[in-house]
Amino acid sequence: MGFSADLLSDDEEVVVDMHPHWWTMVPISALLAVVIIGGLALLLSDGDGAAWFAARVIVGLLVLGTLGVFALRYATWTTTEFVVTTERVISRKGIVAKNGIEIPLDRINTVFFEQTAFERLAGSGDLGIESAGEGGRQTFTNIRKPNMVQAEIYTQKERFEERRLDRIGQASAAATEAASIPDQIAKLDDLRRSGVLTDLEFETKKAELLKRM
Repeated sequence: MGFSADLLSDDEEVVVDMHPHWWTMVPISALLAVVIIGGLALLLSDGDGAAWFAARVIVGLLVLGTLGVFALRYATWTTTEFVVTTERVISRKGIVAKNGIEIPLDRINTVFFEQTAFERLAGSGDLGIESAGEGGRQTFTNIRKPNMVQAEIYTQKERFEERRLDRIGQASAAATEAASIPDQIAKLDDLRRSGVLTDLEFETKKAELLKRM
């Protein structure tokens, strides 16, 4: 299940949406496989007596317990999300009780990643983000391809800044145009007085200019 579109603002888009690296599920999956295989081997083998029955019960409980741990780990994995949008970085986790953090792109100062030799081979690692917020530095573990995520965050941060500057430029241009409208009306009035424009033409152009303020 992807990140809910209901949690996005207008014009915001998701560019990265991931769960922790699949390696986090390997140890418990391997343990579950070993316990199940061992349990089946014991249950299908011949044996009688109270000790044999007790061994089967213990193995059965062990299998159930391992299945429970696996289910809990899987639920934790599926409910842990790391998301990068065109406006922010989001981390959410929790099966029942939820907690998370959101870092606006314009408050991010530095993004760095760390990988051990094994993590480089597996394609996982830790991602750190330093921001101007109260949290300061945040570290996110078991991120898939952290170097690519780092590059994507910087890319989105640059694009966010470009959009912000465009909005400022558009607002400034609109303000400049609005400020010049009285001058334009004054010039039209001079043309009306000199007979170049009729009263009707003047009033029509004046109304058009006033609508743009």
